[in-house]
Amino acid sequence: MPFAPAPAAPRVLVVDDHRKIREPLATYLRRHTFDVRTAEDAAGMWQLLKTQAFDVVVLDVLLPDGDGFELCNQLHRRSNTPVILLTARDTAADRVRGLDLGADDYVTKPFEPRELVARINSVLRRQGRATGPTAPSTGARAYQFCGWHFSVTSATLRRDAHPDIQLSTAESRLLQVFLTHPNTLLPRERLIDLTAAADSDVSDRAIDRQVSRLRRKLAQGDEAPELLRTIWGGGYLLAAEVSECTP
Repeated sequence: MPFAPAPAAPRVLVVDDHRKIREPLATYLRRHTFDVRTAEDAAGMWQLLKTQAFDVVVLDVLLPDGDGFELCNQLHRRSNTPVILLTARDTAADRVRGLDLGADDYVTKPFEPRELVARINSVLRRQGRATGPTAPSTGARAYQFCGWHFSVTSATLRRDAHPDIQLSTAESRLLQVFLTHPNTLLPRERLIDLTAAADSDVSDRAIDRQVSRLRRKLAQGDEAPELLRTIWGGGYLLAAEVSECTP
C-alpha cells in the first residue's frame, strides 16, 4: 500500500518593511515547519497574493505604502485570508480597531518569535489547519436557517433574490458558534471562549461589535425577524431552527 503524502506545510506571508525583523522571523518560522514568503511593503504583498494562496498573513500595521488596518480590511473583503497584525502600539483602541476590521489576532512589538508561532498555530487550528498530521477531513459543511444558506468553506451567506454576503473570518467563526448552539443563550464570556484562542486578547466590546455587524448582515428589510437577539444581562441568542446541508 502506498504511503499517504505528508500534509503540505501551512503557508505564511510575512509583510514588514524592517528587514532585520522580516528575514530573521521568516527563518525562525521555517524552522517551525511553515512555508514562508516575505514582502517589504503592501505592493509586494499584493503581488504575491496574485499568484499564491496563503493560510495566514502576518502584517505590520505601519508600512511605507499602506495602512495595515485598512490592508487587513481589504484582505478579508477580497480573499477572507486570516491576518495577524504586528504593531508597536499597544493601546486598547488599536486592538479593538484591528479586531473590528477582521484581524484574527494582534501581536505587539517587541515580541518573542515563539509567541507568534503559538498565535499562528491558534489561527490555523480555528481554520481547521495544523502544522502536524491531521485527521481526515469530513468535507465542507454548510447550514440552512430562516431562509439563509451559510457555507463554512467560503464564509458566504446566501439567500434567494439577494446578493451573496461575504463574512470576515471573525464573523464567520461567530456565526458558526451560533449555528451550532441555536436557541441557546450564550454569555459574552462563552462566546469569547468559543471564538478565540485562550492567548488572544478579545474583549466584551469586540464581541458586541462583531454581533452588531453580523446582525446587520442578517437583516433583509423591516419584515425580517431579528435572528440575533440580545438578552440583557445574559448575552446573545440565535432564534432560529438550524439544519446542516450540503455546501
